[in-house]
Amino acid sequence: MTTAAVIVAAGRGSRAGGEIPKQWQMLAGKPVLAHTLAAFRDHVDRLVLVIHPDDRDRAAAVAGDALLVAGGAARDASVRAALEALEGAGMTRVLIHDGARPLVDAGVIGRVLAALDTHPGAAPALPITDALWRGAGGLVDGTQDRTGLWRAQTPQGFRFDAILGAHRAHPGQAADDVEVARAAGLDVAIVEGDEANLKLTFPGDFARAEAILKGRGMDVRLGNGYDVHAFTTGDHVWLCGVKVPHGRALLGHSDADVGMHALTDAIYGALAEGDIGRHFPPSDPQWKGAESHIFLRHAAGLMRERGYELGNCDVTLVCERPKIGPHAGAMQAALAAIMGVEVGRVSVKATTSERLGFTGREEGIAALATACLVRA
Repeated sequence: MTTAAVIVAAGRGSRAGGEIPKQWQMLAGKPVLAHTLAAFRDHVDRLVLVIHPDDRDRAAAVAGDALLVAGGAARDASVRAALEALEGAGMTRVLIHDGARPLVDAGVIGRVLAALDTHPGAAPALPITDALWRGAGGLVDGTQDRTGLWRAQTPQGFRFDAILGAHRAHPGQAADDVEVARAAGLDVAIVEGDEANLKLTFPGDFARAEAILKGRGMDVRLGNGYDVHAFTTGDHVWLCGVKVPHGRALLGHSDADVGMHALTDAIYGALAEGDIGRHFPPSDPQWKGAESHIFLRHAAGLMRERGYELGNCDVTLVCERPKIGPHAGAMQAALAAIMGVEVGRVSVKATTSERLGFTGREEGIAALATACLVRA
């Protein structure tokens, strides 16, 4: 079987506001129709975009290999024009979809196509769950039984020859293609719709659609880091970017900031980028005694290059001494400044090992860190 998708986008959509028709307004950085067309490309053999003649230049920028067809004075006339343009192209099924429904997903499309194996027509819908009123003059003057009532969506799918014949026989002014099909005696199966498959109609619908797209595109990554440094002679330690007075120092190839090293490795880990040693090899003398903020800034920069932001991070320092509590706020601020994030996204805390192990014997300090990266 071969399938075409007809995207109907010839209307003017004045209720949505804006200086141009709603299907050409921007949504998440792209015209609405760019999202709609992309939703169908992997599911059909042929795409047809029905447009207003005034929109041909705009359409050329997003249509790709879609066939452009000039629409008619009403929706059903536009659909018929597309179907007539497809006649003889060998299509056995057709999906007819509103261009202003850019959030249709593969599940809805798949359910419509599957239903066409056993029915001449199929369309997605959602059952009415709210109470229904009749009203006049701003007052409720009756109620309506909602049993058996559905909210219609698109794409509405049909066997090609059947819906073409139905449109040719219809007198016009149909609300949708299901009405045309039923007037011709075709059975239309109801398949499960999707609340996200909204039709952009009013200005507020764009904000809702943006939020849905943001949620769909969200990529959350977690990484953890662990580091240990032994004590050596000295009078201070560097911990999470803060110089803390202490009777000993930490031994390391760089400045041995164990907390910052663990956090850097957590970010690299979330990006599947190994550890500090991959990016700053200890065998390279240029990193001898290097300040650890160099490493953390590099990790944070790589995070942003990949399109991620820091959701939050958490660093735990494990030691008997020095006491971390008096310095934790300064450490949070230092790490936040290095990474360029809000202080509220950074946690620094400490624990002891109850005098057990090398940290309990005060032979060194260990640090654990977790980082959550988010790409919307």
